[in-house]
Amino acid sequence: MGAPQLSSLAYFQHLHGAYAQVLRERPGQPALIEGLLSLAFGSFDANVAVQSEGLPEVDCGRGCATCCTLRVSATAPEVFLMARFIRAVDPGLQARGVDLPGQIAQADARTQGLSESERVKARQRCPFIAQGVCVVYQVRPLACRGLASYDKRACAQAASGRSDSIPYSEPHMNVRSLVQNAMQSALRDAQLPWGSYELNQSLTLALRDASLEARWLAGEDVLAAARLEEVSESEMAQTFDAIKQAH
Repeated sequence: MGAPQLSSLAYFQHLHGAYAQVLRERPGQPALIEGLLSLAFGSFDANVAVQSEGLPEVDCGRGCATCCTLRVSATAPEVFLMARFIRAVDPGLQARGVDLPGQIAQADARTQGLSESERVKARQRCPFIAQGVCVVYQVRPLACRGLASYDKRACAQAASGRSDSIPYSEPHMNVRSLVQNAMQSALRDAQLPWGSYELNQSLTLALRDASLEARWLAGEDVLAAARLEEVSESEMAQTFDAIKQAH
């Protein structure tokens, strides 16, 4: 789905309506998660392509993990889609000596409670990288999709402390924000938990207890322990309401 000619305001409203339709059509169903994220990822890809016309190609790929020391946030649908995927690929990865759930739990134990700057300094290896590639690349969250650089060498220099200048793609960051916030706004209207969660901790919770997905679909904030509140939910809610009502 693409809306390249719309303003940011109109695009948010358009996406919000599309998410709301999915929520109405699949209330409480496991298929709701696929429906929301198919819309989110498809809209992100289509609109980034349009907004990036005339700009350089990004220098990122499935095997580049330089920025993966950063804290990653995700919505509940993204967390549960990733948990499903990890459960599906786990037997094959275990046969190759890769314990992905274990790697995620270990990363969570090392990073839980750290500030953003403390986490970068710790240089915790991304738990999703195995044998040189991101094994969850096809279901990676919007936060990962929205952080793209035009120069991976600059990313490596920044990660090693030799530079603080990274040429990030603004279209990726801006479209990611619109796509994610519109989904959160629609989830809120549907009375489903709509916050952002720290990825390692929330995934560890979801992988340990497969019942959490159904409980979230029933309206319970089962990932609350991993919730991030850099911006208060009340402030975000006020902003969402203002955007929906704007003309």
